[in-house]
Amino acid sequence: MSLKKVYLHPKKEESLLRFHPWLFSGAIHHIDGTPEEGEIVEIYTASNNFLAVGHCQIGSIAVRVLSFDNEPINHDFWKKRLQTAYNLRQQLGLTADNCHCGLDPQSPQNNIYRLIHGEGDNLSGLIIDIYANTAVMQAHTPGMHLAHKDIAAALKEVMGDALDNIYYKSADTLPFKADLEVEDGYVLGGQGIAGQVPNDILLSAIAVENGLKFKMDWEKGQKTGFFVDQRDNRSLLEKYAKDRSVLNMFCYTGGFSCYAMRGGAKLVHSVDSSGRAIALTNENIALNFPNDPCHKSFDTDAFKYLDGMGDHYDLIVLDPPAFAKHKKVLHNALQGYRKLNALAFEKIKPGGIIFTFSCSQVVSKQDFRLAVFSAAAQSGRKIKILHQLAQPADHPINIYHPEGEYLKGLILAVE
Repeated sequence: MSLKKVYLHPKKEESLLRFHPWLFSGAIHHIDGTPEEGEIVEIYTASNNFLAVGHCQIGSIAVRVLSFDNEPINHDFWKKRLQTAYNLRQQLGLTADNCHCGLDPQSPQNNIYRLIHGEGDNLSGLIIDIYANTAVMQAHTPGMHLAHKDIAAALKEVMGDALDNIYYKSADTLPFKADLEVEDGYVLGGQGIAGQVPNDILLSAIAVENGLKFKMDWEKGQKTGFFVDQRDNRSLLEKYAKDRSVLNMFCYTGGFSCYAMRGGAKLVHSVDSSGRAIALTNENIALNFPNDPCHKSFDTDAFKYLDGMGDHYDLIVLDPPAFAKHKKVLHNALQGYRKLNALAFEKIKPGGIIFTFSCSQVVSKQDFRLAVFSAAAQSGRKIKILHQLAQPADHPINIYHPEGEYLKGLILAVE
């Protein structure tokens, strides 16, 4: 069956010729036919030259490019893209078959990683995270939703026996304008997950990151169940934690807290406004450091906690959820980052270290750094930048899609 064709206004093909994977609605002159939401279409110049093929959708981004080659989007296409992504993670030493503790091939040092990172893996609108033998798939576009079962089948072929479960989690990530009826659930497997087989809960719901165990809640947790993107930054924090008093704000599942504990911190306090997050943090601490009294958790608002605390800490982690998901609220978001960092600068002990982050895509590195600089100037303290942080290699940035660089971080020394 022939695909519907999208024709551009004259001279509106420049971004696609630079391999940017988004086609904006203002560049379109007309479409032959009326494609359904998520349908695959071909894109042509005004002079009828082929440019790309992709998923169409309602909104300012009218087409998400899948390929700049004139090729069919079928099972072989999905398998090829997934295999390319998996090969890269193997080369990075992230896959369980390529990253082991000691000499025991059955004891992976790491089996948590991102397999597909949207545009970074040339699959705009698709996220796949791997937790041990489970893949959590998340669609952010109608096109990827419509294709998710085909993608799941190709994924199983690529990963083989290393993959037992595929959980589809897109009910809260697809655009509301698409008016899609979506239910989260298992596309593959699901046995022994979430209490269906009580004796298997620990085996099936726990994964390993750099030798630390974490309980996963991909069914009800945020994102796909874990913030995979902070793995390298958590490892760096471990190196700074020895003999320090650590405060982990917005702790979620306690990732930074566990690394601080292993790094030899003398106390670690985890703070989150979500009772469920605090419960997961406590479970993860108990998994790795049972009966260790140096950890405490607090279910309270971050700003309230920072405002009321004394100068007890000499290492503070500020890893808030995205303050800005749209440019309309960028100003308010930057004010939030300034306030948050100003409180930390005011309260941290002399000689302290602050890990501060923004995961908002619409907040640029320059905007974030200026917000932190303003907070530093407000505090009047002497502050040095030790490291500038970013997302890890399994969250690659397509060089033609700079918007994919969303995670920004600074490690600061405060005199």
